[in-house]
Amino acid sequence: MSIVTRLLMGLACLAVVQVHAAGDPQAGRTKAAACAACHGANGKSNNPAWPNLAAQVPGYIAKQLADFKAGRRQNAIMAGQVANLSEQDMADLDAYYASLPLAIAPAQQADEMTALGQKLYRGGNFKTGVSACMSCHGPSGHGIPPHFPRVSGQNAPYTEAQLLAFKSEKRTNDNEIMTRIAFRMSEKEIKAVAKYMQHLVSEEEEKR
Repeated sequence: MSIVTRLLMGLACLAVVQVHAAGDPQAGRTKAAACAACHGANGKSNNPAWPNLAAQVPGYIAKQLADFKAGRRQNAIMAGQVANLSEQDMADLDAYYASLPLAIAPAQQADEMTALGQKLYRGGNFKTGVSACMSCHGPSGHGIPPHFPRVSGQNAPYTEAQLLAFKSEKRTNDNEIMTRIAFRMSEKEIKAVAKYMQHLVSEEEEKR
């Protein structure tokens, strides 16, 4: 990688940080009232088909909202919700949800599916070219802002649906990495890793 490329990437990252730093969590809390019906009062959805938003990495929610508004990500409900949001509104909502504590799912007993999910998350599948999930999302699923979201504590049915959408290329807004990885995963592998990630937390988070 050339020095010029590194410099441009550094400036881009700095710009992202500056944009997200402008988000006001308190303003976002007020604006999130309209989101609570689906995503819960504290960013923890009561419907497993919808995502938990609490503790998401800074920048990711703002990016998704912008993608819904621009049509880069398709969802009829979200298209209506974001239609009148400004960039500041998105930044405020992003800052608010990033400030909330993680939605920790109850512990589950290990079984064949969770064992498979753990194997995929930590080591991938060499034979089919599936990368380890933790290489982008972190050992505890905490994510890397702003492009790699937190996956720990996420509702398994929602995660499964998104991976299937990436696999079928119905969702293409988060670069080609997820499309390539999900395409190589079987439906059983997708279900297993989604189940594993829902209950994945770090030791520090579990003590809170």
